[in-house]
Amino acid sequence: MLGLAKRVGARFLLTSTSEVYGDPLQHPQVETYWGNVNPIGVRSCYDEGKRTAETLTMDYHRGASVEVRIARIFNTYGPRMCIDDGRVVSNFVAQALRKEPMTVYGDGKQTRSFQYVSDLVEGLIRLMEGEHVGPFNLGNPGEFTMLELAEVVQEVIDPNAKIEFKPNTEDDPHKRKPDISKAKELLGWEPKISLRKGLPLMVSDFRQRIFGDHKEGSGNSKTTASSS
Repeated sequence: MLGLAKRVGARFLLTSTSEVYGDPLQHPQVETYWGNVNPIGVRSCYDEGKRTAETLTMDYHRGASVEVRIARIFNTYGPRMCIDDGRVVSNFVAQALRKEPMTVYGDGKQTRSFQYVSDLVEGLIRLMEGEHVGPFNLGNPGEFTMLELAEVVQEVIDPNAKIEFKPNTEDDPHKRKPDISKAKELLGWEPKISLRKGLPLMVSDFRQRIFGDHKEGSGNSKTTASSS
């Protein structure tokens, strides 16, 4: 893709990730922080893959004058996510709607920051239309533990939804929160939709896709869920 951008003179967007910070020793994370990543860990293919992509992007920018933009995206949620994609927000919402226990790994005290999809889209548009390369953290600085997230899901879906604890996964980051000062200053961007405002919009979509297609047959329901 970088080679193609070079040949046709296109502006190239790399959607990187907060995972480049690994299990951070700095909190909140600023773009100048180099991260704390285990290069041979079970999660490293994603972490290091994105770090390598950033390296290649900057090499093409410096060496071949390709116009590039780099966004480090923090946890994002919203309608039309794949219902069983394994991300914590979609997991909790789908489990609560199906009357299954919400699965919390570890003690549930690890934190994440959740941004609504329309906030992210606005940030990406501003990044691409602006003149700053980045990288830019694009995320919502509102920080929630996994247990707090589960409580918000209970508020929205079912106050009696159960929580089930399981052993934590290896190299799971303990904290994750973006410092978005750079995006505020140079892009004029910050998220506007809180978790408590955005989650009901996602729940409505999930409820429709999980339960709303039965009249048209289970085959259609399955197609709708898998293609979203």
